[in-house]
Formats: sequence, structure tokens, C-alpha cells
Amino acid sequence: VAVIDRNDVVLQGRVSAPAEIRTLPSGDPLLTFRLVVRRPQPRARGQSVDVLTCITYDRALQRRIALWQPGDVVEVEGALQRRFWRTGTGTASVCEVNCRRGRKVPRAGTDPAERTA
Repeated sequence: VAVIDRNDVVLQGRVSAPAEIRTLPSGDPLLTFRLVVRRPQPRARGQSVDVLTCITYDRALQRRIALWQPGDVVEVEGALQRRFWRTGTGTASVCEVNCRRGRKVPRAGTDPAERTA
């Protein structure tokens, strides 16, 4: 039986803060933002939301995401990835959603022209 690996993530939630862009030691720009996603069925006395770190290296997508404001409802598609880097005390890592697509989710009664960002 052939095993088919798959790593697809689709998230819809609210942007928690303005996106940040920084340049990695490689010279590549990296845009980072956090998405607050409500859990469908929070456990009793448990978390009702997850705050997930999303990134993208795609410059066109970076330009669009840079326009998103805190509170905007957005949908992103990408893959879960673990990124590693060296620190003064060893190696560090983080799990992130590497976004390949993203869009604002239109709210009822909004101008259709605002839906393209």
C-alpha cells in the first residue's frame, strides 16, 4: 500500500496584530503574523482559541498581508513547517504555517472592492 504524505492547512480567524517583516541572514524577507482561531468545541476549563504564527516568503502575498489590520477576518492556506536556526546556546525551532495563499473574508454589508486584499 502506497503512503501518500499530505501537509495542507486551511485556517480562518482574526488577525491579532499588524504583520511584521524582517530580513533573514540569508537575505530573504520573511513576513510573520498571528492568527487567532476559535476552537470548534472548547474543552471545559480549556482554551477556546489558538493563536497561530503564520509566515510567508512570497513577496506578492507579503504585500497583500501587510495591508491587513488587527481584527480583520482572513483565510489562509499553506503547510505546517518547523523552522530551525542557531542561537548562542544551541539550536532553536518553531512550528509555523507557511502560507501560500491568503485573503480577507468579506463581512456582510462590505463593499465588494474591499474583498480583494
